[in-house]
Amino acid sequence: MIRLESVNIGTLAPLSASASRRTGIHKHPVGGPVLCDAMGLVGDAVGNAKHHGGRDQALYVYSAHDYAWWTTTLGRPCGPGLFGDNLTIDRWWPSPRVGDRVQFGDVLLELTAPRIPCATLAGRMGVPTFVKQFADAARPGAYARVVQPGAIEAGVSGIVTRSDERWPTIDALFGIWYQTPRTPAVLIDALRAPVAERVRERFLGWVHSGR
Repeated sequence: MIRLESVNIGTLAPLSASASRRTGIHKHPVGGPVLCDAMGLVGDAVGNAKHHGGRDQALYVYSAHDYAWWTTTLGRPCGPGLFGDNLTIDRWWPSPRVGDRVQFGDVLLELTAPRIPCATLAGRMGVPTFVKQFADAARPGAYARVVQPGAIEAGVSGIVTRSDERWPTIDALFGIWYQTPRTPAVLIDALRAPVAERVRERFLGWVHSGR
């Protein structure tokens, strides 16, 4: 059992006072039930639909346990929504894998991929080197697809159903993304799992290019 600590929603807003491009990374906890459909939380904004959101990455999940680690590491308060997470859980279960499912009331989620840091996250944190820092920390959190929609609310408990043990863990998939040189057999093996389509496309591209 895990606990859903916070449900976080964002609207489109500039990344900083000097920026013109708007992003949905600024997310904040909301009270009461929120409708969750195949594309994520209803009312939540996605600034760049090419690289974020979609059915396979409808929700970004992060843990309060990892935020506590960041608070100590960065020496500044870190908590729900800071990294753009839609759902903040109290902790991760041991070795979460691609395909693991978690039920929050009516809503059923399935993990699909780790979060890969980008320049928007670095801008959100105000730290130019944060992409590397986030990658080095290997605390990526996970994206999830919505298998069964419904209303979701902070404070509820989640029931986890584990996936096929042959499928990669979220942390292992994160490591494969940064691995050099890349091994085609490892990439292909990871694709046996129900990974997010963006991950599938990138891995197949690496296989075909031999990079």
